Amino acid sequence: MPRPFSLQAVLDLMQTRSDEATQRLARLIATERDAQSRLGMLEQYRDDYAERFRQAARKGLGQPEWRNYQEFLNRLDEAITQQSQVVSLQQEHTAAGQTDWQRQRTRLQAFDALFERHRASEAKLELRLEQKAQDEFAARRRDDETGG
Repeated sequence: MPRPFSLQAVLDLMQTRSDEATQRLARLIATERDAQSRLGMLEQYRDDYAERFRQAARKGLGQPEWRNYQEFLNRLDEAITQQSQVVSLQQEHTAAGQTDWQRQRTRLQAFDALFERHRASEAKLELRLEQKAQDEFAARRRDDETGG
């Protein structure tokens, strides 16, 4: 009967940590994509609004309308700047999450390798014990056949 892997509790812990790091990374990637999507929508909206402003300006705008367009475009530019900062920060968080995920994965692989070596060693031991038992059985059988 094979001996249990003495580091099984640590291997289980490393598996749990690796799974958690994978889930955190998935959430970070999703959050980054959402932030980038919001930035893209803001930029698209700003482009669309700027085009409407150009069309309205061609048709002729009074001073109040001109100022309203300009103020709103400025607010959109501020929102884009802020969202760009959010995206940059989120990219940093995602990069840190990837580093953590890689570190956890490397640790898990190291303990997996130890586990595989343990399993291979136990399998060799099991084969040797089986071979010994078969050799003893064959020797007894020969002794019984030769009358000795």
